Amino acid sequence: MISASELQFSCVHANGPGGQGVNTSSSAVQLRFDAKNSSSLSTEVKERLLRLAGSRATADGEVVILAAEFRSQLRNREAARARLQELLDQAVTPPKPRRPTKCPRNQKLLRLKAKRIRSERKRNRRVMPSGED
Repeated sequence: MISASELQFSCVHANGPGGQGVNTSSSAVQLRFDAKNSSSLSTEVKERLLRLAGSRATADGEVVILAAEFRSQLRNREAARARLQELLDQAVTPPKPRRPTKCPRNQKLLRLKAKRIRSERKRNRRVMPSGED
């Protein structure tokens, strides 16, 4: 669906434990996809993708995915691409339109009856002014 020329991969140092290996190897992969200027996506899909990306979307309309769970650069690259694909799959399927449900008549009557009972209970608690003796 998306050509490889639209994806930009860069390798960065991974954070977290790992000793000297973390400091010397750039095994984490950062994937950048310019969703705003992509020619392979429709405008609706672009909007949904940027909304779904949340904090992974930049102000310029790029989606940035960081994959650092594996020690291998190749596996991290595949993981980043798989995460982007999941986001795209979610963005391509349009959301289901919400059909408003109607309150059942029986429930409505029960609610009104409960209100009437509560109203009477409160009315009975009132102290009537004894102005006429």
